[in-house]
Amino acid sequence: MVPDAEFTSYYGRPVLKETVWGLDVPSYLFLGGLAGASSALAAGAHLSGRPELARTAKAGAAGAIGLSLVALVHDLGRPARFLNMLRVFKVTSPMSVGTWLVSGYAPLALAAAGCAVTGRMPRAGLGATAGAAALGPAVAAYTSVLLADTAAPAWHEAHRELPYLFVGSAATAAGGLGLLAVAPERARPAARLAALGAVAEITAEQLLHRRLGAVARPYRTGRSGALLRSGQVLAASGTAAALLGRRSRALSGLAGAALLAGSAVTRFGVFEAGRVSARDPGYVIGPQRERVRAREQSAGLTPPA
Repeated sequence: MVPDAEFTSYYGRPVLKETVWGLDVPSYLFLGGLAGASSALAAGAHLSGRPELARTAKAGAAGAIGLSLVALVHDLGRPARFLNMLRVFKVTSPMSVGTWLVSGYAPLALAAAGCAVTGRMPRAGLGATAGAAALGPAVAAYTSVLLADTAAPAWHEAHRELPYLFVGSAATAAGGLGLLAVAPERARPAARLAALGAVAEITAEQLLHRRLGAVARPYRTGRSGALLRSGQVLAASGTAAALLGRRSRALSGLAGAALLAGSAVTRFGVFEAGRVSARDPGYVIGPQRERVRAREQSAGLTPPA
């Protein structure tokens, strides 16, 4: 019997080149998700007659997208590189689509927050709020497509689940911000959004583990696994505290902080899992062999045992 081959490469170097992205990128992922979901929450709060929650969500969206752009430009090295991406528009490029999406969303979010805080130009503020809410979910989700479009196995193979995971995580963050800044009796839509987001986030992560098989190992083990487990615990405990502490300002604030922290560590965990999978040749070669074997079986070309 021939022993199972060990996944190695020339001179012990990985098959794939690990991403050179620094901590600015997972910060960008988290802040962009928080901004997009906060805009959607702001529109809902405005329609339901909750001005304090709407104003808080609009301000949170503006601050988050501003910091998100700062993190992105810092990672790029200089602002001109971001502006150069606006010279073309490619539907097949998640980076190009995302650049134009953020460029259209950021002014709307900033205008909506400015009108809400100053109380001036309410009609313009309403239009900006509606526009930001329309683009917000896409802003929260597109970064998952950006990661899945890379060659890192843990990101690429999870292309079905990552959008739901990112949108759920963004919803928990936006709900957490509302619970942290607004009294619980006026932040009930934020608590409901956080609960829905936590359910979507945890469910997507479980489906990811089930479908990816061995490629999901970086999501369960090591530093990335610890971060993702912490995110699940914080999301679940924060949601429970938000639902139980409807009359307690302190408990509601703790719930909001837990939800925000849980969303942040989840994004950092997903980011680290992709880097880990790129370092190990087994995560690259294993799925390739499984796909070849599946095609041979479907074509009836599998050799007899």
